Amino acid sequence: MHRPQIYVNLPVEDLDRSVRFFTALGFAFDPRFTNENATAMIIGEDSFVMLLVRPFFQTFTAKPLGAPAHVGAIIALSQPDRASVDAIVAKARAAGGTVPTAPVDHGFMYQHAFEDPDGQLWEVMHMDMAAFTAA
Repeated sequence: MHRPQIYVNLPVEDLDRSVRFFTALGFAFDPRFTNENATAMIIGEDSFVMLLVRPFFQTFTAKPLGAPAHVGAIIALSQPDRASVDAIVAKARAAGGTVPTAPVDHGFMYQHAFEDPDGQLWEVMHMDMAAFTAA
């Protein structure tokens, strides 16, 4: 049975800067899909983020790219526990990212966020389904 993979494509201004930033957060890249225009950041076995320089990204759509100050999507990234959420946000800040909000604790879900150097918003969260109760 085919197991789908997901590839999220993000425009970046400076590919080397983005690779340095995400390397500092602990991510690896697939060299088979890396050149001067793009790289495949490995999120998990079936999950990848394609970082594409803006002119190359623009070749995939006729729509104009949003300005870095605008949010087009929020990329959510789960972590195994609350400490891991805080750790990756701290690494993002140390690597030059910004932290736009304080962490939020919903009881069953703990979330925090950072913006990468291109202004992409990443929500980092831990969800404890055993503590979840439907409203």
